[in-house]
Amino acid sequence: MPESVIRIEGLAEFSRSLRQLDSEAPKQLRLVHNEAANLLIKRTTPKVPRISGNAVASMKAKSTRTSARVSVGGRRAPYFPWLDFGGRTGIRGSVVRPFYREGRYVYVTLAEITPEIQQLLLDGLTEVARGAGLDVD
Repeated sequence: MPESVIRIEGLAEFSRSLRQLDSEAPKQLRLVHNEAANLLIKRTTPKVPRISGNAVASMKAKSTRTSARVSVGGRRAPYFPWLDFGGRTGIRGSVVRPFYREGRYVYVTLAEITPEIQQLLLDGLTEVARGAGLDVD
């Protein structure tokens, strides 16, 4: 699977420290992560084929205070992984879509916009720190 992680060293410690300063501040981290996940969804959406629109509608931001995630598929569109990566499906694998290890939509878009996501996270984390009363340079 392609590299799918943007790591921020010390984020868990940062979150714990923010909680000591302001109990509401760690909640702001989740919102910053949701912004990053929503950016990926926004940029991926035009690339995903639509017949019913369920595949696009299944893309959701699922973030915590220490991670940003994008969830796809689920009950609404269980075929999304096949659509993105390919493979065989149907009766006895009768429907074939060429397999792409790196995927066609989500991971490719993530690779394209990684610098934008990193900047968005940096700006958001800086604002959260300033909002908690920390001096950031």
